[in-house]
Amino acid sequence: MKVGMLAGGLGTRISEETVDKPKPMVEIGTQPIMWHIMKHYYHYDLSDFVIALGYKGHVIKKYFSDYCALNSNLTVELRNGKITAHSDGTVDDWTVQLIDTGLSTNTGGRIKRLIPYLSGAKKGQAYGKETFMMTWGDGVSNIDLKKLLAFHNHHKEEYGTLATLTAVRPPARFGHLEFSGERIAKFSEKPQTAEGWINGAFFVLEPEVFEYIDGDATLFEKEPLEGLAADGKLMAYKHEGFWQCMDTLRDKKRLEKMWETGNAPWKTWSDTLQLV
Repeated sequence: MKVGMLAGGLGTRISEETVDKPKPMVEIGTQPIMWHIMKHYYHYDLSDFVIALGYKGHVIKKYFSDYCALNSNLTVELRNGKITAHSDGTVDDWTVQLIDTGLSTNTGGRIKRLIPYLSGAKKGQAYGKETFMMTWGDGVSNIDLKKLLAFHNHHKEEYGTLATLTAVRPPARFGHLEFSGERIAKFSEKPQTAEGWINGAFFVLEPEVFEYIDGDATLFEKEPLEGLAADGKLMAYKHEGFWQCMDTLRDKKRLEKMWETGNAPWKTWSDTLQLV
């Protein structure tokens, strides 16, 4: 099964970091957030990625072009310029297709452009027949992807649904105060249960969602999802665990602190290449 990722947005709300790179390339620790997301999928034996490029897509192309060379031993034949990489087992076994989807294309348009690559379309077909996964390039989670897929497949077989999104309850924007009388007993972050569930991406999609997207100007979060919902074709997988997007510099600092202190809930993988 292939995994699509949107990585072409401008990232205006975290502009301090996105002047010279797209938001999915903003680092947590020493690696971009999109690497963290891909490692999570790889933990579930999903290693075939199709990435939608837009704003500063060349930065992502260069990252993946250099990734193998920078993480492997090399033999360089100076007489002819031939470079051979010798993996010692530390390079992830990924296939990554990098697809330019336009500078100003909206989320729906980017997904529509990726669907032929993700769904196994043959020449002359708008889309193929293969189920695929899709997410944004700026949010990490510890979601169990096997359970998510099983949930989707069950509802597809029973009710003919075409799409499943992951519903999440992110941490509240402001700290939660607990009192003992008039003294503050505890200051903590808690899920924003008052606002209910939100769309946390981590989709499982059938190729027919192609038909719900008009073109490049379409926001996937609007007409396509609203149309799928109205037709009874959209399900929500409720994830009670960790989820966090990186919309602002505050979000980045929070994620970096978790990573640096060894308390990163989204790190579902081990440091070896053992798949579940």
